Amino acid sequence: MRENYFKDMYTDFFGIESLPKIDVKEEKDKGPQQEMASIFLKINNLVVSDESKELLKKIIEYMRKYHEGIETNYIPFRLVIESNTDTTIHEINDILYSSGKYFEYINDKQKVISLYKITKEENYSDYGFILLHDLNGLNMFSDIDTKKIIYELDSFLKEDTKTITMIAGSNEEIDNFFLGREELKNKYFDFVINGINPDIQDIYNDILNKVSVNNAMQVELLDYLTNTYTQDMDYITYKNDIIKYISFNKEIPKLDKVKTIDEVFANLNELVGLEKVKKVLHELVDVISLKEKAGDNLKIKDMNLHMVFLGNPGTGKTTIARMISEILYNLKYIKENKLVEVSVKDLVAEYVGQTAPKTMSVIEKAMNGVLFIDEAYTLTTKNDNSYNAEAIATLIQAMENYRDKLVVIFAGYTKEMQDFLDSNSGITSRIGYTLTFDDYTTDELIQIFLGMTNKAGFIVEEDAIKCLEEIINKYRNMKNFGNARFVRNIYEKTVIRHATNVKDKKQKKILKTITKDDINTDNLILE
Repeated sequence: MRENYFKDMYTDFFGIESLPKIDVKEEKDKGPQQEMASIFLKINNLVVSDESKELLKKIIEYMRKYHEGIETNYIPFRLVIESNTDTTIHEINDILYSSGKYFEYINDKQKVISLYKITKEENYSDYGFILLHDLNGLNMFSDIDTKKIIYELDSFLKEDTKTITMIAGSNEEIDNFFLGREELKNKYFDFVINGINPDIQDIYNDILNKVSVNNAMQVELLDYLTNTYTQDMDYITYKNDIIKYISFNKEIPKLDKVKTIDEVFANLNELVGLEKVKKVLHELVDVISLKEKAGDNLKIKDMNLHMVFLGNPGTGKTTIARMISEILYNLKYIKENKLVEVSVKDLVAEYVGQTAPKTMSVIEKAMNGVLFIDEAYTLTTKNDNSYNAEAIATLIQAMENYRDKLVVIFAGYTKEMQDFLDSNSGITSRIGYTLTFDDYTTDELIQIFLGMTNKAGFIVEEDAIKCLEEIINKYRNMKNFGNARFVRNIYEKTVIRHATNVKDKKQKKILKTITKDDINTDNLILE
């Protein structure tokens, strides 16, 4: 019965006379007309399809007619907003909510619900406008709790109360939310608003309308957009960041130079030690390259590139993570050459309900690149730490859902990381590679030191090298020994001591030579 009713209703609804052409400059005494003009201008500026703009205008027009008594049947509009851009979702939210209030189509109580924070018995009935977003948050709940949440939503929608209800998210989020719940969508959500991402030419023209650039800069701008813009970006943030950069710096942002595979491996091979790691990376590139070249001729499964790095501080974990980002970008396995480095404090919040959104925000920032979580073992859920458990659950879900858009690397001390992995099978089952970073030998640490001094133009005397060897051997078994970080600390202190020792000298050879007296261990904090 409901389907026939709404079918007729929507036939009449979409059959209304063509929308009035409203002049923005009309007299102020035409309040509703002036309001409609303002609303329609906002709709015209939305980054949605033309069909979606017309649909929104018709909804607003229907509200006005209902307010004036021209229409007598109340439609509790339920909309699905598919958009990769949060800005677009919030703009549509504001347009419909403010219009609904103006034409007294709904009461003025609004509820914006993040599914990361939704309760099992959410109260909807008191509100005139409801927006449900952060749809992936539903994955945080058990099957029983999820069914309860969906049941409460279904019960509310069944009542046909005077409420506008929106479910909003990216195309992928919407598909995941309604997967296995197609009846919920078909039963209630009669309208879909489709967000669009403009092409490069549209963004280019939009930026030129906002900032003044000369002909040479216009060419640079188009080149920059061509090399950095992808269709799944939040284009509004992307565009606005460029406009702000050009306005302040009076130049076009510079493109990062992308290294070739050969250049990346040349840098890798220059690193001291790390032979096991180098071998694994060479093999990894060989497999990815084979899969790319063979195409459909070989049935090689999609690769799981989530990783664990095991090793003490200063063993090159972050350096290798940056190189992996460059390699995977070069091989087109990820869309952006970026490494987002975080620690546990960037994932875990202080209050109930905040950890999942905080973790998801980090994940979204790293999307299309590599997420590097240092000292990840501190996520171990000891003492029933529900906040840590929430962060882990969010990461596990993202590692599964976005494995073709995101590579996650967990890093930390070998023993502690092993305890972390043993405590959570969900993480372990999603790890494709484990790389072990051995401590550097004394000879390797001396090579690292000499590499730093040579790069700066110094010459190091043999007695100074012997002194450095004795210092390394003295400290290397202490708890907080930092491997390459320890050597860099010594190097920096040595340069300072050398500068003091040669302050009265002028001969270039003396100025460039590091002696035994320059090797400095002052204020080293080790146990």
